Amino acid sequence: MANDWHLVHLGTRASGGAGLVMTEAVAVEPKGRISPQDLGIWNNEQASALKPVTEFIKSQGAVPAIQLAHAGRKAGTYRPWSLVRGQVPVEDGGWDTQVAPSPITFNERLRVPRELTTAEVEELVVTFQDATRRSVEAGFEVIELHAAHGYLLHQFLSPISNQRTDQYGGSFENRTRVLREMAVACRKVMSEGLVLMVRISATDWVEGGWTIEESVRLASNLKEMGVDLFDCSSGGSTPDADIPSGPGYQVTFAEQIRREAGMPTGAVGGITEAQQAEEIVASGQADLVFLGRELLRNPYWPQAAAHELGADRPWPNQYGWAVRR
Repeated sequence: MANDWHLVHLGTRASGGAGLVMTEAVAVEPKGRISPQDLGIWNNEQASALKPVTEFIKSQGAVPAIQLAHAGRKAGTYRPWSLVRGQVPVEDGGWDTQVAPSPITFNERLRVPRELTTAEVEELVVTFQDATRRSVEAGFEVIELHAAHGYLLHQFLSPISNQRTDQYGGSFENRTRVLREMAVACRKVMSEGLVLMVRISATDWVEGGWTIEESVRLASNLKEMGVDLFDCSSGGSTPDADIPSGPGYQVTFAEQIRREAGMPTGAVGGITEAQQAEEIVASGQADLVFLGRELLRNPYWPQAAAHELGADRPWPNQYGWAVRR
Protein backbone atom coordinates (compact mmCIF):
# COMPACT_ATOMS: atom_id res chain seq x y z
CA MET A 1 0.00 0.00 0.00
CA ALA A 2 1.10 3.58 -0.55
CA ASN A 3 0.32 5.01 2.86
CA ASP A 4 2.90 6.06 5.46
CA TRP A 5 2.47 6.18 9.22
CA HIS A 6 3.71 9.44 10.68
CA LEU A 7 4.82 10.26 14.21
CA VAL A 8 4.02 13.59 15.81
CA HIS A 9 6.57 14.92 18.29
CA LEU A 10 4.97 17.01 21.04
CA GLY A 11 8.18 18.13 22.70
CA THR A 12 9.87 16.63 25.73
CA ARG A 13 9.79 19.64 28.04
CA ALA A 14 6.38 20.83 26.90
CA SER A 15 4.47 17.58 27.25
CA GLY A 16 6.64 14.76 28.48
CA GLY A 17 7.33 13.44 25.01
CA ALA A 18 3.81 12.25 24.23
CA GLY A 19 3.12 11.39 20.62
CA LEU A 20 0.57 10.22 18.12
CA VAL A 21 0.83 7.93 15.14
CA MET A 22 -1.03 8.94 12.00
CA THR A 23 -1.84 7.15 8.79
CA GLU A 24 -1.79 9.62 5.92
CA ALA A 25 -4.16 10.04 2.97
CA VAL A 26 -6.87 7.50 3.71
CA ALA A 27 -9.42 7.87 0.92
CA VAL A 28 -13.05 8.71 1.70
CA GLU A 29 -14.25 7.12 -1.56
CA PRO A 30 -12.67 4.86 -4.20
CA LYS A 31 -12.18 7.54 -6.87
CA GLY A 32 -10.52 9.78 -4.27
CA ARG A 33 -7.45 7.55 -3.81
CA ILE A 34 -4.13 9.12 -4.77
CA SER A 35 -2.98 5.71 -6.03
CA PRO A 36 -4.78 2.37 -6.43
CA GLN A 37 -2.77 1.07 -3.45
CA ASP A 38 -4.02 3.67 -0.95
CA LEU A 39 -5.97 2.79 2.17
CA GLY A 40 -9.66 3.63 2.24
CA ILE A 41 -12.38 4.01 4.82
CA TRP A 42 -15.49 4.29 2.66
CA ASN A 43 -17.15 1.20 4.15
CA ASN A 44 -17.57 -0.46 7.54
CA GLU A 45 -15.40 -3.46 6.61
CA GLN A 46 -12.41 -1.17 6.12
CA ALA A 47 -13.07 0.48 9.48
CA SER A 48 -13.23 -2.91 11.20
CA ALA A 49 -9.93 -3.93 9.61
CA LEU A 50 -8.24 -0.85 11.07
CA LYS A 51 -9.50 -1.40 14.61
CA PRO A 52 -6.73 -3.88 15.60
CA VAL A 53 -4.21 -1.30 14.40
CA THR A 54 -5.61 1.47 16.61
CA GLU A 55 -5.80 -0.91 19.56
CA PHE A 56 -2.12 -1.80 19.15
CA ILE A 57 -1.10 1.88 18.92
CA LYS A 58 -2.97 2.62 22.15
CA SER A 59 -1.40 -0.40 23.87
CA GLN A 60 2.01 1.14 23.17
CA GLY A 61 1.10 4.43 24.86
CA ALA A 62 0.52 6.46 21.69
CA VAL A 63 -2.56 8.06 20.14
CA PRO A 64 -3.94 6.75 16.82
CA ALA A 65 -4.71 9.41 14.20
CA ILE A 66 -6.06 9.27 10.67
CA GLN A 67 -5.79 11.68 7.76
CA LEU A 68 -8.91 11.70 5.57
CA ALA A 69 -8.33 12.65 1.98
CA HIS A 70 -9.70 12.93 -1.53
CA ALA A 71 -7.18 13.47 -4.32
CA GLY A 72 -9.59 15.12 -6.78
CA ARG A 73 -7.83 15.85 -10.07
CA LYS A 74 -4.66 14.17 -8.76
CA ALA A 75 -6.38 10.83 -8.14
CA GLY A 76 -5.41 7.50 -9.65
CA THR A 77 -1.70 8.11 -10.13
CA TYR A 78 1.18 5.66 -9.83
CA ARG A 79 2.81 5.14 -6.45
CA PRO A 80 5.60 7.65 -5.72
CA TRP A 81 8.33 5.02 -6.04
CA SER A 82 7.07 3.78 -9.41
CA LEU A 83 9.30 4.32 -12.44
CA VAL A 84 6.21 5.55 -14.30
CA ARG A 85 4.51 8.92 -13.76
CA GLY A 86 0.99 10.09 -14.47
CA GLN A 87 -2.36 8.39 -14.01
CA VAL A 88 -2.70 4.63 -14.07
CA PRO A 89 -4.60 3.35 -17.15
CA VAL A 90 -8.00 1.82 -16.47
CA GLU A 91 -6.83 -1.54 -17.81
CA ASP A 92 -4.03 -1.56 -15.21
CA GLY A 93 -6.30 -0.82 -12.24
CA GLY A 94 -6.74 2.92 -12.59
CA TRP A 95 -9.91 4.91 -13.25
CA ASP A 96 -11.02 7.80 -15.43
CA THR A 97 -13.52 9.42 -13.06
CA GLN A 98 -11.33 12.20 -11.64
CA VAL A 99 -13.31 15.17 -10.32
CA ALA A 100 -12.40 18.70 -9.24
CA PRO A 101 -13.91 22.11 -8.51
CA SER A 102 -13.20 23.12 -12.12
CA PRO A 103 -12.20 21.18 -15.27
CA ILE A 104 -8.53 22.19 -15.08
CA THR A 105 -5.75 19.62 -15.24
CA PHE A 106 -2.72 19.74 -12.94
CA ASN A 107 -0.23 18.96 -15.71
CA GLU A 108 0.00 17.35 -19.13
CA ARG A 109 0.35 13.83 -17.68
CA LEU A 110 -3.01 13.97 -15.89
CA ARG A 111 -6.54 13.91 -17.29
CA VAL A 112 -8.81 16.93 -17.36
CA PRO A 113 -11.15 16.29 -14.42
CA ARG A 114 -14.92 16.57 -14.49
CA GLU A 115 -16.30 19.59 -12.63
CA LEU A 116 -18.34 18.63 -9.58
CA THR A 117 -21.94 19.83 -9.56
CA THR A 118 -23.16 21.94 -6.67
CA ALA A 119 -25.14 18.96 -5.38
CA GLU A 120 -22.04 16.74 -5.57
CA VAL A 121 -20.04 19.25 -3.53
CA GLU A 122 -22.74 19.13 -0.86
CA GLU A 123 -22.60 15.32 -0.97
CA LEU A 124 -18.83 15.50 -0.51
CA VAL A 125 -19.39 17.01 2.94
CA VAL A 126 -21.51 13.99 3.88
CA THR A 127 -18.86 11.63 2.46
CA PHE A 128 -16.19 13.10 4.74
CA GLN A 129 -18.60 13.07 7.68
CA ASP A 130 -19.32 9.37 7.13
CA ALA A 131 -15.58 8.64 6.91
CA THR A 132 -15.07 10.53 10.18
CA ARG A 133 -17.77 8.49 11.90
CA ARG A 134 -16.18 5.24 10.70
CA SER A 135 -12.76 6.46 11.84
CA VAL A 136 -14.07 7.12 15.33
CA GLU A 137 -15.71 3.70 15.41
CA ALA A 138 -12.36 2.19 14.34
CA GLY A 139 -10.72 3.74 17.40
CA PHE A 140 -8.97 6.77 15.96
CA GLU A 141 -8.79 9.63 18.45
CA VAL A 142 -7.47 12.30 16.08
CA ILE A 143 -9.09 13.08 12.73
CA GLU A 144 -7.25 15.22 10.16
CA LEU A 145 -8.91 16.65 7.04
CA HIS A 146 -6.35 16.81 4.24
CA ALA A 147 -6.73 20.23 2.57
CA ALA A 148 -3.14 20.53 1.34
CA HIS A 149 -0.77 19.53 -1.48
CA GLY A 150 -3.13 20.21 -4.35
CA TYR A 151 -5.66 17.53 -3.42
CA LEU A 152 -9.41 18.09 -3.66
CA LEU A 153 -10.03 20.30 -0.62
CA HIS A 154 -6.98 22.40 -1.48
CA GLN A 155 -8.27 22.58 -5.05
CA PHE A 156 -11.35 24.34 -3.68
CA LEU A 157 -9.26 26.78 -1.63
CA SER A 158 -6.86 27.85 -4.37
CA PRO A 159 -7.95 30.22 -7.17
CA ILE A 160 -5.48 28.35 -9.39
CA SER A 161 -7.75 25.30 -9.45
CA ASN A 162 -11.12 26.78 -8.44
CA GLN A 163 -12.80 28.93 -11.06
CA ARG A 164 -16.40 28.11 -10.14
CA THR A 165 -19.20 30.65 -10.29
CA ASP A 166 -21.55 29.08 -7.72
CA GLN A 167 -21.42 29.39 -3.91
CA TYR A 168 -18.24 27.26 -3.82
CA GLY A 169 -16.07 29.47 -6.02
CA GLY A 170 -14.86 33.03 -6.49
CA SER A 171 -14.49 34.89 -3.22
CA PHE A 172 -12.52 33.72 -0.20
CA GLU A 173 -15.82 33.06 1.55
CA ASN A 174 -17.00 30.82 -1.27
CA ARG A 175 -13.71 28.99 -1.90
CA THR A 176 -13.44 28.06 1.79
CA ARG A 177 -17.13 27.16 2.16
CA VAL A 178 -16.84 23.42 1.59
CA LEU A 179 -14.03 23.06 4.16
CA ARG A 180 -15.95 25.11 6.71
CA GLU A 181 -19.09 23.04 6.16
CA MET A 182 -17.03 19.88 6.39
CA ALA A 183 -15.41 20.87 9.69
CA VAL A 184 -18.82 21.47 11.26
CA ALA A 185 -20.22 18.20 9.89
CA CYS A 186 -17.24 16.11 11.02
CA ARG A 187 -17.18 17.63 14.49
CA LYS A 188 -20.83 16.61 14.94
CA VAL A 189 -19.94 12.91 14.79
CA MET A 190 -16.93 13.20 17.10
CA SER A 191 -17.37 12.78 20.84
CA GLU A 192 -15.94 15.25 23.32
CA GLY A 193 -12.21 14.87 23.80
CA LEU A 194 -11.45 13.75 20.25
CA VAL A 195 -9.24 16.05 18.20
CA LEU A 196 -10.08 17.52 14.78
CA MET A 197 -7.16 18.85 12.72
CA VAL A 198 -6.86 20.32 9.24
CA ARG A 199 -3.79 20.00 7.05
CA ILE A 200 -3.31 22.97 4.75
CA SER A 201 -0.82 24.29 2.26
CA ALA A 202 -0.21 27.65 3.88
CA THR A 203 0.82 29.11 0.53
CA ASP A 204 0.85 28.00 -3.11
CA TRP A 205 4.23 29.75 -3.59
CA VAL A 206 2.94 31.39 -6.80
CA GLU A 207 1.40 34.76 -7.61
CA GLY A 208 -2.37 34.55 -7.83
CA GLY A 209 -2.55 31.44 -5.66
CA TRP A 210 -3.54 30.71 -2.08
CA THR A 211 -1.62 32.87 0.43
CA ILE A 212 -0.43 32.77 4.02
CA GLU A 213 -2.76 35.69 4.78
CA GLU A 214 -5.72 33.60 3.62
CA SER A 215 -4.45 30.73 5.75
CA VAL A 216 -4.48 32.94 8.83
CA ARG A 217 -8.01 34.06 8.03
CA LEU A 218 -9.18 30.48 7.43
CA ALA A 219 -7.62 29.34 10.71
CA SER A 220 -9.56 32.05 12.55
CA ASN A 221 -12.78 30.84 10.92
CA LEU A 222 -12.21 27.16 11.58
CA LYS A 223 -11.18 27.75 15.18
CA GLU A 224 -14.76 28.86 15.83
CA MET A 225 -16.08 25.72 14.13
CA GLY A 226 -14.37 23.16 16.33
CA VAL A 227 -11.03 22.65 14.58
CA ASP A 228 -8.31 22.12 17.18
CA LEU A 229 -5.10 22.45 15.17
CA PHE A 230 -3.67 23.44 11.78
CA ASP A 231 -1.03 21.14 10.28
CA CYS A 232 0.99 23.62 8.20
CA SER A 233 2.54 22.43 4.96
CA SER A 234 2.72 24.27 1.60
CA GLY A 235 2.63 23.95 -2.17
CA GLY A 236 1.05 21.40 -4.47
CA SER A 237 -1.39 23.48 -6.51
CA THR A 238 0.88 23.91 -9.50
CA PRO A 239 3.88 21.95 -10.84
CA ASP A 240 5.95 25.06 -11.53
CA ALA A 241 6.06 26.62 -8.05
CA ASP A 242 9.50 27.74 -6.89
CA ILE A 243 9.64 26.32 -3.37
CA PRO A 244 12.75 27.23 -1.33
CA SER A 245 12.98 23.95 0.59
CA GLY A 246 15.51 23.44 3.35
CA PRO A 247 15.70 22.59 7.06
CA GLY A 248 12.44 23.68 8.70
CA TYR A 249 11.45 25.79 5.69
CA GLN A 250 7.74 25.75 6.56
CA VAL A 251 8.00 26.42 10.30
CA THR A 252 7.43 30.16 9.85
CA PHE A 253 3.94 29.42 8.49
CA ALA A 254 3.02 27.47 11.60
CA GLU A 255 4.44 30.26 13.74
CA GLN A 256 2.52 33.02 11.94
CA ILE A 257 -0.82 31.21 11.99
CA ARG A 258 -0.37 30.34 15.66
CA ARG A 259 0.43 33.96 16.52
CA GLU A 260 -2.09 35.79 14.36
CA ALA A 261 -5.06 33.41 14.42
CA GLY A 262 -4.61 32.01 17.92
CA MET A 263 -4.87 28.53 16.41
CA PRO A 264 -2.60 25.74 17.66
CA THR A 265 -0.35 24.57 14.85
CA GLY A 266 1.88 21.72 13.76
CA ALA A 267 5.16 22.24 11.91
CA VAL A 268 6.31 19.94 9.14
CA GLY A 269 8.98 19.75 6.45
CA GLY A 270 12.75 19.44 6.67
CA ILE A 271 12.68 18.62 10.37
CA THR A 272 15.22 15.87 10.94
CA GLU A 273 17.14 16.55 14.16
CA ALA A 274 15.98 15.99 17.74
CA GLN A 275 17.15 19.38 19.04
CA GLN A 276 15.61 21.11 16.03
CA ALA A 277 12.22 19.54 16.75
CA GLU A 278 12.49 20.28 20.44
CA GLU A 279 13.31 23.96 19.90
CA ILE A 280 10.35 24.46 17.57
CA VAL A 281 7.95 23.31 20.27
CA ALA A 282 9.78 24.76 23.28
CA SER A 283 10.12 28.21 21.67
CA GLY A 284 6.43 28.40 20.80
CA GLN A 285 6.83 28.37 17.03
CA ALA A 286 4.40 25.45 16.88
CA ASP A 287 2.58 23.14 19.24
CA LEU A 288 3.52 19.92 17.43
CA VAL A 289 6.17 18.66 15.07
CA PHE A 290 5.15 16.18 12.38
CA LEU A 291 7.72 13.68 11.12
CA GLY A 292 7.24 11.68 7.94
CA ARG A 293 10.18 11.01 5.64
CA GLU A 294 12.71 11.06 8.45
CA LEU A 295 10.88 8.11 10.02
CA LEU A 296 11.05 6.24 6.73
CA ARG A 297 14.80 6.79 6.74
CA ASN A 298 15.17 5.99 10.43
CA PRO A 299 12.28 4.16 12.16
CA TYR A 300 14.12 4.42 15.49
CA TRP A 301 14.24 8.23 15.39
CA PRO A 302 11.73 8.71 18.27
CA GLN A 303 13.70 6.53 20.66
CA ALA A 304 17.05 7.99 19.66
CA ALA A 305 15.70 11.55 19.91
CA ALA A 306 14.26 10.92 23.37
CA HIS A 307 17.61 9.50 24.50
CA GLU A 308 19.48 12.51 23.08
CA LEU A 309 17.15 14.96 24.81
CA GLY A 310 17.34 13.19 28.16
CA ALA A 311 13.74 11.99 28.13
CA ASP A 312 14.23 8.27 27.66
CA ARG A 313 11.16 6.23 26.85
CA PRO A 314 10.84 2.50 27.57
CA TRP A 315 12.77 0.34 25.12
CA PRO A 316 12.01 -3.30 24.24
CA ASN A 317 14.31 -5.38 26.42
CA GLN A 318 16.36 -6.62 23.50
CA TYR A 319 17.11 -3.06 22.36
CA GLY A 320 17.31 -1.42 25.77
CA TRP A 321 20.09 -3.81 26.75
CA ALA A 322 22.23 -2.33 23.98
CA VAL A 323 21.30 1.27 24.75
CA ARG A 324 22.07 1.00 28.46
CA ARG A 325 25.52 -0.56 28.02
